[in-house]
Amino acid sequence: MQKYSKETVVGIFVVIGLICIGYMTIQLGDLGLFEDNTYPLVARFTQVTGLRKGSVVNMLGLEVGRVGQMTMDQDKQQAVVELRINKGVKVYDDAIASIKTEGLIGDRYVSLDAGGSGSLLKPGDSITETEAPADIMDLVSKYAFGDVKK
Repeated sequence: MQKYSKETVVGIFVVIGLICIGYMTIQLGDLGLFEDNTYPLVARFTQVTGLRKGSVVNMLGLEVGRVGQMTMDQDKQQAVVELRINKGVKVYDDAIASIKTEGLIGDRYVSLDAGGSGSLLKPGDSITETEAPADIMDLVSKYAFGDVKK
């Protein structure tokens, strides 16, 4: 009888441990199964090279969201990027979204200038002012072959 009670206690601890590991994996992985603390905004870019789903959205140097789905609007020849912005972060209709690079060869991220003189964007609204990323290799080749204008 004593043997079965020890095995039961060990089994309960193993199950609790597995549940805790699963919960931490979901929380640290930002899977968002339990609650969604973000709202979507849409930005259209002429080029999104290097940007991927899950890339960081920064405002004032702080992470305020992540990149969601990316699709292509073939009629307008633009990339449509969904930005998942944390609730509580205010973005106005005169905001500017730019694709930037961390360092020289780092990951791409979206930098938001929130604006402030217009009205607040609602979930699903579009950011109209966008800036595509600068192509580093194009700039280097122009400099190397003398195409840079002074």
